[in-house]
Amino acid sequence: MEKIALVGTYGADVRPMLEMRLKGAMGVETVANESEFDRLADVEYVILRVLAMKRATIEAMPRLKLIQRWGVGFDKVDIAAAGERGVPVAIAPGANATPVSELALLLMLALYRNLVKLHNGMVQGRWEKEKFIDNSFMIKGKTVGLIGCGAIGRQVAKKVRAFGAEVVYYDAFRLPETTEQELGLTYSELDEVLASADIVSLHLPLLDSTRGMIGRREIALMKPSAVLINTARGGIVDTAALAEALAGKRIAGAGLDVFDSEPLAADSPLRALDNVVLTPHVGGNTADMSMDMVDICLENIFAVRDGRPLSPKVLVNRQYLKKDV
Repeated sequence: MEKIALVGTYGADVRPMLEMRLKGAMGVETVANESEFDRLADVEYVILRVLAMKRATIEAMPRLKLIQRWGVGFDKVDIAAAGERGVPVAIAPGANATPVSELALLLMLALYRNLVKLHNGMVQGRWEKEKFIDNSFMIKGKTVGLIGCGAIGRQVAKKVRAFGAEVVYYDAFRLPETTEQELGLTYSELDEVLASADIVSLHLPLLDSTRGMIGRREIALMKPSAVLINTARGGIVDTAALAEALAGKRIAGAGLDVFDSEPLAADSPLRALDNVVLTPHVGGNTADMSMDMVDICLENIFAVRDGRPLSPKVLVNRQYLKKDV
């Protein structure tokens, strides 16, 4: 019997959900950390979350047929090594678009309404009803600039437009004009988006072309009143440049769910700032998203098992494969 390995940490409901969908058609292995990777030697399919799969791990799995990411980020997978072995690497686009977009909106609101400061004041016995009135804002009437406009970015666009914001966006692949009109989006070049937006929200994969994309020059283009939201990948932003800009009040604030090194280091300068809201990479962590994710992962696993081609939207290492799968 072929096996699927759940590699990484998952909610308690995921394995039972997966086994219910499989109905005994495949075995399920659970591997929670890298010290247990030796148990992957007889596994055909991997569903991967949080942990990395490097070349040595992939080469030690002779039966491997597919690496399926639980989500859309694939920067922790050696996609070249997988491709050289003829192993496709697939993502699950769209499954986590709703929870991640909701967290992006939450970070915007938390910054704009000083939620953390007000909560801490209440817990410590203070009634600061008027303290932040001059530094509290509505999303209504603001310009939200999206850097990247895939499934998550489009969900963010819909949500902030419902609050009364205007939305501009930059993406390496511009959307069709009909889609822009449908979503109420205006396309601009990257520098123009950074300069015009009150809220800049990042929704990009981490690639060689996007690593460090938001550095000192880009942050300097932003308004002093602007805030930066990152629920994508930490490596897209130059952390030192961002911390410097926040400390100097060069920009108003940042809401960050992702970091270039995770967990966030105890001595990170971001921890000492009062104009940031930090969360520990929880964008997709909701119990009610798991069923959709399981369905997408199994759809791709069954396609590989049955010899059917994977959609170009989910296959991320086609350039390294010797033949299409």
